[in-house]
Formats: sequence, structure tokens, C-alpha cells
Amino acid sequence: MMISRYLIITAFFSLFLTGCSNLGLETDPTYGDKDHDQLYKNGSLTSDKGGFDIFGDDTATKKSTASNGLGVNGFLWRASLDVIAFMPLVSADPFGGVIITDWYSPPSNPNERTKLNIYIRDRDLRADGIKVSIFRQVKGADGTWTDAAIAPSTAGALENTILTRARQVRIAQKQFK
Repeated sequence: MMISRYLIITAFFSLFLTGCSNLGLETDPTYGDKDHDQLYKNGSLTSDKGGFDIFGDDTATKKSTASNGLGVNGFLWRASLDVIAFMPLVSADPFGGVIITDWYSPPSNPNERTKLNIYIRDRDLRADGIKVSIFRQVKGADGTWTDAAIAPSTAGALENTILTRARQVRIAQKQFK
């Protein structure tokens, strides 16, 4: 009885694992062997000499890692932080490209508060590389916050402000090189 349970369980898992080969879990065809080799050559896993560089002793690897410190466009990242510097941050993920602010009430209007989510979607400085979501709430007479409408052009205007600042940062960096 006990042996038959083990045989059934083993047969089940064998069939299950055999079926997994048809799920298309092979390597991604968009990355050839050349791209794979280049990734590991330029990344922090190996040095130019082909050996592992765990402790960062190879200067070429250090340069490569330093230039690829962010997972998103550095100009858009810096410009986003500059533009919303007056707002408190809840989260800032430079590798995922997500900046989330906490609720901010301007001193001139404490009965209104705003929250931003900024998504940097590309490594290139492009107009469609950034998306801003704005949330606005108004305090009611009973002291509870309720969602309020936002003009549709507000998010676009903030995206344009960030893009303009990113271009300024890029130009300023090129002038000092």
C-alpha cells in the first residue's frame, strides 16, 4: 500500500515535469548569446579578464557599474526629484523608476492635499519616458478627506516641467565636460 502511494506520487511528478518542457520556458529569443555575453562582461559579475570580480577590484568593471548605477534615465530621475523637492517622499526606487510622495498640503491651503506617483519608464531621455499620476483630496466640514477632481492637463504640465528640467540638467552636464 505504501509503495503504491510512492509510485503514484513519483509518476505524477514525472508527468508534471515532463509537461513543463512544452510551456515555452526556454531562454528569451530577443537576447542572443552575444547580448548575454556582453551583459556578463560589462556587469559586475565578471571582469574584462573573464574572472569573477566580486570585490570590485577591476577598474573597467567599476566604470561600467558607475555609469549604469540607475535602472532608468538619470536626467529624468534627477529632474523629477528636483521638481518635487518640496514634497515629502514615501518611496524612491531608482532601479524601478518609481517615486511616490506622501500627502502634501500647501501652507496657503491646509484643507487641500496632493500626492504624486512618478513613473520613469525608459533609460532614454524621451517625452514618453515619464508618467505622472496626481491624487488630490479636500477636507470636508466634518474633517474627513474626500477625493477631488484634477484638471486633465495638470499631469501633462508636470511631466513637461520634469522634461524641461531634465534637458537643463543634461545641457549643464555637457557644458562641464
